[in-house]
Amino acid sequence: MFCGIAKAEFLEEEAPKLEKWLKQNMHGKMSYMENHFDKRLDPTKLVPGAKSVVSLAYNYYPENDLAQEEGFKVAKYAYGKDYHFVIKEKLKLFLEMIREEIGDVDGRVFVDSAPVMERAWAKKSGIGWIGKNSLILRKQAGSFFFLAELIIDLDLEYDGPVKDYCGTCSACMDNCPTDAITEPTVIDANRCISYLTIELKDEIPNELQSKMDDWIFGCDVCQDVCPWNRFSKAHQESQFKPHPQLGDLDKKEWKELTKEVFNEIFRKSAVKRTKYEGLMRNIQAAENEGDS
Repeated sequence: MFCGIAKAEFLEEEAPKLEKWLKQNMHGKMSYMENHFDKRLDPTKLVPGAKSVVSLAYNYYPENDLAQEEGFKVAKYAYGKDYHFVIKEKLKLFLEMIREEIGDVDGRVFVDSAPVMERAWAKKSGIGWIGKNSLILRKQAGSFFFLAELIIDLDLEYDGPVKDYCGTCSACMDNCPTDAITEPTVIDANRCISYLTIELKDEIPNELQSKMDDWIFGCDVCQDVCPWNRFSKAHQESQFKPHPQLGDLDKKEWKELTKEVFNEIFRKSAVKRTKYEGLMRNIQAAENEGDS
């Protein structure tokens, strides 16, 4: 786990970028991104009296990359138990420890569950820099980690941002199957496989079905090709271990997956977000690769 601390203040640099991204409709049908514009940019509107944003990064890189097998692919972050529950539990304990040590500290914990611009805060607090694929990158660690925050009313010593080490590398942009990275750090969600397989509730557009590259829940291509991820090390979190059956399913078994088996394998997984019907839609779309 990595930790960095930034002053809780208005994200001036992010405001025009977020506004432009929304105006260009790059958030697709994620209408919730248009809500709480002020709260997204100002943590004191989420936690009145907030002084510090404590950013944390928690490794989820698996021991075995199941996407290398012959079959449909699921993003690495969804192999094990849903990270929202795993990390929120740890954050609550962390906040309790701070209170035991210091006394009455007011604050909230966030794990991708509220309008918090987690990557902006991770950058501000020096956890890493924002790569061209819009993800936080860290030297000697890569990008396969979850981000979470504690926003608290405690004055702390703040960390500073780190240098951007992407340089002239454009591997993530060049290898994105659907050309979703329109310019460095800018993602057009309408074309992103992660958005198409998780957030989008409608049919996946025909012209993109032919580019799914066998991904049926999320996509790791822009991380897999990133040179910094050669430093990724396997996580030590037992709750992130995949269900034993997950790595055994071939394409035929995926296509014949019943609702009962889906519920068994993904009972506590983030994959439940797409629901059984959504996953079957994704499998059908990935099957259409090359047909259109």
